[in-house]
Amino acid sequence: MKKAKIINLLLAFITLISTLFLFNQSTYAATKKVESGSVMKKIKQSKELVVGTSADYPPLEFTTSVNGNTKYVGVDIELAKDIAKDLHAKLVIKNMSFDSLLVALETGKVDMVISAMTPNPERKKSVDFSKIYYKPSGEYFLINKRDQAKYKKISDFAGKTVGAQTGSIQYQLIQSQMKKSKAKGLGKINNLVLALKSNKMSGVVVEELIAKAYQSNDSSLLAVKSDLREPQAGNAVAIAKGQPDLVKAVNKTINHVEKKKLIDKEYLPEAAKYMKTAKKTNTMAKYVPYFIKGVGYTIVITVFSVLIGIVLGMLLALMRLSQNKLLHWIAVCYIEFIRGTPQMVQILFVYFGIGVLISNLSALVAGIIAIGLNSGAYVAEDIRSGISSVAKGQTEAARSLGLSQAKAYRYVIIPQALKNIWPALGNEFITLLKDSSLVSVIGVTELMYQTELIQTSTYRGVLPLFIAMIIYFIMTFTLTRLLNYFERRMKHND
Repeated sequence: MKKAKIINLLLAFITLISTLFLFNQSTYAATKKVESGSVMKKIKQSKELVVGTSADYPPLEFTTSVNGNTKYVGVDIELAKDIAKDLHAKLVIKNMSFDSLLVALETGKVDMVISAMTPNPERKKSVDFSKIYYKPSGEYFLINKRDQAKYKKISDFAGKTVGAQTGSIQYQLIQSQMKKSKAKGLGKINNLVLALKSNKMSGVVVEELIAKAYQSNDSSLLAVKSDLREPQAGNAVAIAKGQPDLVKAVNKTINHVEKKKLIDKEYLPEAAKYMKTAKKTNTMAKYVPYFIKGVGYTIVITVFSVLIGIVLGMLLALMRLSQNKLLHWIAVCYIEFIRGTPQMVQILFVYFGIGVLISNLSALVAGIIAIGLNSGAYVAEDIRSGISSVAKGQTEAARSLGLSQAKAYRYVIIPQALKNIWPALGNEFITLLKDSSLVSVIGVTELMYQTELIQTSTYRGVLPLFIAMIIYFIMTFTLTRLLNYFERRMKHND
């Protein structure tokens, strides 16, 4: 009998996984190709041009603080402004990890990508590109200044770790031309620089302008011309497949930029101005509003995710304890699947996968839903263990007094179970508050996202992280004291 139950449970689990897989495949098929000509129509209707970028690449795209507000600046941002102007649309910037940009483009989350992207053959299979608007002068090694005598060419990095941005041409160059070195990819340039300065890697490969930008703003770093053979043609604007009218419009703007030589005459000088200003006003006090905004979003995400987690967790726990085999199996399969997959993957799936079925699903809402759904699986197990810890005699006594099964759970079982599992629930809430930082990967402006903006703007890696750690500690410490207060109240009521 037990063997049959196990087999049935496995079959139910396989069925659920297959359903999720098929759903994912159908979603991918639906999003693999944006409808032909739809992007230009969308821009004209909304009067907005949504541009995806990874704003950690000065002087091409980076952030600065103006009156306490984040401002996106750089060569690519100036180009995006001119494209939006020619399209008679308002420019909206979506700042994301570089390796998420093409996914966002293919799923319609952004209208185009302008982020120092090279149109290599692999990328051309997925998206279209405009004509080249900027040709880099070469790749550079960014190293610690104290190592300038050690690292000058590829062979000097043999046996060493060399970093580059994940999904970038530079990362591919390390893999193909520096085979005696270990390639290390990270999503953000500021994290690569932080790893370099903390001796986690010996060098970072970036374009000349980016290397010199960090060198000029950090006296401990040095930009060294590399001997990497560079096959790339330059940087272009990435656009979804089947949008010839939009490609034509973008190329028209680029032609104007080339004719007027705006990159050399206006774009680069404008970027240099902001970099020079950032160097002079490189204090953390200037970025207090960033941290405040990040805390606000973190609290919002935590509160709503907790509510979803409690409601869903209660439902799943009752389903798992139910005598109904179907409800029991559904609950078990859901809990095991959620606990068996990384939360980061779940967040990306909700935003890029399920989110495509709801075109206006924001990154904030997607993040809350993903974290809430994840929390529900863990809360369900806490509640189930709490209910199981209540003596069966309590249920029997409640039923003997004429209470229905539902009322027995509501007035007798659940209150006692809640007291037993309160410490475990408290740990889950604290973990959830810290896990809210994961939604920064889809561009939600919570505390970790804001911290990365500050790192980019100030060219400092450790200090913003230290401040973020202190803020997280204050929030978790406060939440712990609050949870302990309610725990004492529960014991006092006994």
